[in-house]
Amino acid sequence: MPTRREKAAQDFRRIMRWIFLIAVLMVIGALVFIGSTTELTPHMVVATVLGVFFAVVLGTGLFALAFFSDKSGHDEAVTNATRHSERDAE
Repeated sequence: MPTRREKAAQDFRRIMRWIFLIAVLMVIGALVFIGSTTELTPHMVVATVLGVFFAVVLGTGLFALAFFSDKSGHDEAVTNATRHSERDAE
């Protein structure tokens, strides 16, 4: 039976695969839209691919990391450590 952390890591990898797929679809959608409104130049294609792909992956990936941190128990460890140090200060 997988531990809580292993299950969270499994979920994170599954979510990241979906995020990459969605990012690729967003890039295709952006290129189709731009191509329908203006002429695509090589520089515009590269800038659109890099900009859209990394913006989607970065934004959603950081959000997924926040959920991974919570599911894996990292947040509880920090909370418990903070409570322990507050008791020592009193």
